[in-house]
Amino acid sequence: MQRFSNTENSGLKRSISLSKKGGRADGGSIMLRLIARYKMELFFCLRVTLAALLTFAAGRILGVPVILWAVLTSVLLTQMSVGKSVKATIDYFVGTLGGAIYAGTLSAFIPQTTDAGLLAALAASLAPLALLSAVSPRYAAAPSTGLIVVIAPTLTHATPLVSAIDRVEEVALGAVVALAVSLLVLPGRAREMARLSAAAMLETIADALPTVFAGFMSPLDREEVRDLHRRVGTAYAKFDAAGLEAGHERVSFITDDRPTEPEFERLRVALLRLRHDLIMTGRAAAEPLPEPVAQRLQALLAKLAKVIEGQLRACSTLLRTRSAAPKEGGRESAFDAFGREILAFRGEGLLRPMPEETVQNIFALAFALEQWRMDLQELEAGVSDHLRD
Repeated sequence: MQRFSNTENSGLKRSISLSKKGGRADGGSIMLRLIARYKMELFFCLRVTLAALLTFAAGRILGVPVILWAVLTSVLLTQMSVGKSVKATIDYFVGTLGGAIYAGTLSAFIPQTTDAGLLAALAASLAPLALLSAVSPRYAAAPSTGLIVVIAPTLTHATPLVSAIDRVEEVALGAVVALAVSLLVLPGRAREMARLSAAAMLETIADALPTVFAGFMSPLDREEVRDLHRRVGTAYAKFDAAGLEAGHERVSFITDDRPTEPEFERLRVALLRLRHDLIMTGRAAAEPLPEPVAQRLQALLAKLAKVIEGQLRACSTLLRTRSAAPKEGGRESAFDAFGREILAFRGEGLLRPMPEETVQNIFALAFALEQWRMDLQELEAGVSDHLRD
């Protein structure tokens, strides 16, 4: 039985094997493939480093009391995509401002000349802010800000009001630098990340197909099946998250992309349906087909698995490179041939003596394949919409 392999690992293995022609590895070729595959991650590494260095330099020039908080803020708010950076910056600044105003005001009314007073101010500040952050994730930075505002004066000998102002200034500096770097230095658009995540998901499903279809002829490794479904689910989650970040970019008017939400939604629905198709097919393959049925369907199922896999990989290539890959021919004829064979089973009465559960699995297989047929067409339309300029 063919083992399911992680998409990234298989891509790396293919890169290495292709570069070893003639008995020696082409290091330059491997490096170029790795850079192309992990381009977004490398850009993110550069943006984080640059944001930290620029924030430190700006903090020195402006005389920020504690540069550490500004640098930490810039690192935290520099995200993989522009949309995620915008959301993180807004949420973090709102939480910081709210926490600083509340803790600074409260500290002004609670004497902190003794440890008892300091503990009282700390408790009165943290409890409501922690509750607020639990109710609304937007205020996640509020508790830590309140803590700093209350505790910092004991270290710097400043007043609570000055501590609150310093905290807001430090966060503002880090947030401005992080957002500027995210927008101007090799910006990672969430739409681009969504496109690459969709391609990765299609490749993951394509890798899983041989394992699932093998279950119709021989028993499946159930743990292997669960693992491949987890991987497909993880790939879909990355795509869905990138789509939400793309929405933040559009709302913030920081992207000139023309495609609208319905076009992203069509691809999202197509990917979700393909995931369900894989699940349905796996359930139908929970037990191998009876010998008489398996003999007649083996070649047809092998052809269908190849056709579906080829279609998924062709759409993945189109998403990654915007250039169409050769499509697997005979898709409709393969589905039609399978449908005719199922009808022949019924006409011949082949299924009558079989257990009810076995017959249900056979018809579940027929239903799942019909869903594959329709959803592959929807996938093509969704990919075309997503790539439309």
